[in-house]
Amino acid sequence: MINNTKEFDYEQLVKATQSFSESRLVGKGSHGSVYKGIFPQQNDDLLLLAVKRASFNVDNINKLQNEIKVLSSLRHHHHDHQNPHVVNFLGTSHDSGFKENKLLVMEFMPNGSLHDLLHVSSAAPPPPWKKRVEIAVQISRAVKFIHESNPSVIHRDIKSTNILFDSDWNPRLADFGLAVSQPESLSQIQPAGTIGYLDPSYTSPAKLSTKNDVFSFGVVLLEIISCRKAIDVSRAPSSIVDWAMPLIKEDRIAEVCDERVALPPHMEVAVGQILRVAARCVSEKEENRPEMAEIVLMIDKYCNFMERVRFPIWTTLLGMLVKKKQRKSVKESDVGGEISRGKMILREILAELH
Repeated sequence: MINNTKEFDYEQLVKATQSFSESRLVGKGSHGSVYKGIFPQQNDDLLLLAVKRASFNVDNINKLQNEIKVLSSLRHHHHDHQNPHVVNFLGTSHDSGFKENKLLVMEFMPNGSLHDLLHVSSAAPPPPWKKRVEIAVQISRAVKFIHESNPSVIHRDIKSTNILFDSDWNPRLADFGLAVSQPESLSQIQPAGTIGYLDPSYTSPAKLSTKNDVFSFGVVLLEIISCRKAIDVSRAPSSIVDWAMPLIKEDRIAEVCDERVALPPHMEVAVGQILRVAARCVSEKEENRPEMAEIVLMIDKYCNFMERVRFPIWTTLLGMLVKKKQRKSVKESDVGGEISRGKMILREILAELH
């Protein structure tokens, strides 16, 4: 992991991306394209970096410069300690012939986006529930981190395509092109975001707040649990919020969950609470939405409960079986009954660990 930001040589980045070849294109963001840069090392290893270039218009160039400013601010105010759930900003570069033509260099994220994992990877099995809960926890911490930075940062475009996975499948919050550092001249900043994730109450510059991000994060939570897109015109209602909210209010939690993956009993409480947190996040009334610090505490609380429920069952069951086996006075039928029940619980836990 590279910790210090630096100025990269522009020509080296051009070479590493094969002159921004289509074959090196790995994604397109709100204001530019991201390319895979391959850098040969002295030990014959290859260093992979992500190089972001703005689309050629003034607005997109400004957005890239804004992203650089915001990411630099996050690093500076945290003394170069990078949050493990925010994309790792490494440095910049600019064309000596056109200084406005800057490049943003980041750690390469080889495993695609959360959107890919949930909606595109049809050949791969859907993510298990344990992984979904982990993603929810880690992204909640990322949003809390940027909100509690000094100055506070509002992302304004939290969505599944802007959550990327590193080489260890840890999610990272990315694409800060629309982000705003407070305090800025907020009266000049027009509302922006992505339909389906955009807070409906964010209708004017004066309505900008961290609660806009909380709404978007709530939509992502619904997406993680249901595997339904934020907006799906082939369904009625097309909005994930309009579809999920009545079901959650009526406590019909199972109907919101992705039906392709059985929900283990030991995870029902945690997943149910995540959905209730999501419902609060997407509340029409901004004052009813929790702050990210409260959201992290709530999700952590139920995930810890999930782990306490899960592993004592495993260890207690095995200990019980050993003791019963040692007690010659125990009837064989009783042991068989415990083993049968034990097998059911073990199968459930092993399936979730798989």
